[in-house]
Amino acid sequence: MKFNKILPILFALSLFSCEKKVDKVIIEEDTKPKIPIVVEFGFTLNDYLVVQDTIKSGDTFGKLLENHNIGNFKVHEVTEQVKDSFKMRDIRIGRPITLLKSKEKPNQLQVFIYQKDNINYSVVDFRDTIVKAYNKQKPITIKRRTIATAIHGSLSETLNKNGVDAGVANNLAKIYEYSIDFFKIQKEDKFAVTFYEKFINDSIYAGVDRLESSFFEHKGKRIYAFPYKLDSLSRKLDYYDEEGKGLKTMFLKAPLDFFRISSRFSPKRFHPVQMTWKAHKGTDYAAPHGTPIKTTASGVVERTGYTAGNGNYVKVKHNGTYSTQYLHMSKILVRQGQRVEQGQVIGKVGSTGLATGPHVCYRFWKNGVQVDPLSQKLPNTEPMNAKHKAKYLEYIAPLKKELDSIATLKLK
Repeated sequence: MKFNKILPILFALSLFSCEKKVDKVIIEEDTKPKIPIVVEFGFTLNDYLVVQDTIKSGDTFGKLLENHNIGNFKVHEVTEQVKDSFKMRDIRIGRPITLLKSKEKPNQLQVFIYQKDNINYSVVDFRDTIVKAYNKQKPITIKRRTIATAIHGSLSETLNKNGVDAGVANNLAKIYEYSIDFFKIQKEDKFAVTFYEKFINDSIYAGVDRLESSFFEHKGKRIYAFPYKLDSLSRKLDYYDEEGKGLKTMFLKAPLDFFRISSRFSPKRFHPVQMTWKAHKGTDYAAPHGTPIKTTASGVVERTGYTAGNGNYVKVKHNGTYSTQYLHMSKILVRQGQRVEQGQVIGKVGSTGLATGPHVCYRFWKNGVQVDPLSQKLPNTEPMNAKHKAKYLEYIAPLKKELDSIATLKLK
C-alpha cells in the first residue's frame, strides 16, 4: 500500500522535471540583418555589381563602353545596333548613368542605363546574344490638389508658403497676362487653383502636370479661367471664363517682350533723321539689335519688303478691320502669304531705313486708318460659338463650385 501511495508522487515529480527541461530550450534566431531587395529601372539591383556615374566632358557612348568589359561585343557593332533606339548624340554632361555588371569576375557589363531627366531613361541590354535598346519612364503618379489663399508678398512667394511649385506661378501669370498686371497685385488680392502634380514612384516630386481651373480676385473682381478645347481633335487649348468668354485679347500689348517706348504716336513730331516736323503714325519700341519681334495678333502676312524709309518691314492683315506693320527690321523671318499666330516671331530688331538706332516702329490700322494702338480699346478673341457654350458650361460647373467652396472655407 505504501508503494501505491509513493507512485503518484514520483510520477508528478517526473512531470515537473520535464517541464523544467522544456523551459530551458532556447530557440536561436538568425540575427543577421536582411538585405532589402532594391528594384529600379525594372531590374533587381541586388543581382548585379552596380556602378553609378555621370556623363563628363568628352564622354561619348562608345568611349564609355570602351572603359567597361562588354565581352565579345565590339563597340562599333553595338552603336550600330542601338542607334535607332538610343540617341547617343543626345547624352548631356552631368546626367547620371547606371552600369549593371556581373558579380562574377571579370565583371562583364550587363546593362547600361542613361537618365535623360528625372523621369525618362534609356536602357542598353547586353545580356543576350543581340544587344537591345529601349526607352522607358519611371512610374509616375498624378495627384490632384486645390488651394485657396490670399496674396502675401509676390505670387511666387505666396505659392511657396503653401508648398506649391514655382511652375504654378508661371502658369497663372501666363493665363492671366491679358487681364492682370502681376507687378501691381495687392495684399487683399486672392486666388484659388486646382492643379495636378507628378510624383515619381509615388513619392519623389516631379513638378506640375497641368492646371484644371482657377480664379484670381484682383481689385475686388474675380476672374475665372478654365482650359478648354473647342474641338476634341484640336491641339489648341484656350482659357475661358465662367461665361465662356476667352481670356486672351485679340492683340498683345507690344511686339516685344522687353522694351522701352522711345517715341509715341503723334500728329506732329520732329523727325531725328529728316530734321523736320511731321506726323509720326507709329509707336517706336527701342530694343537691342537682334531682339525678336512678335506679331501682336494672328493673321496672314500681307506684305514683306524694303523701302528707304521703312527699311525691312512686315505687314500683317488680321481681319477685315485690323492690320499691323513692323519696320526697321534687321532680318525678316516670314514670307508673304504665310499664316502667323499671335506671339510668333516674324523678324529681328534692327535699324534699317531711316533710323538713328535699333528699334521697331509698330504701326496699327483700323478700318484702313492708322491709329494709336495704345489708345484703342482692343477686342477680345472671338467669342465661343453657341454650339460649344452649353457643353462648356456643363463641364465647368462642378469645377467652379469646388473653387468657390474651398475659397469660402479658406478665405473668410
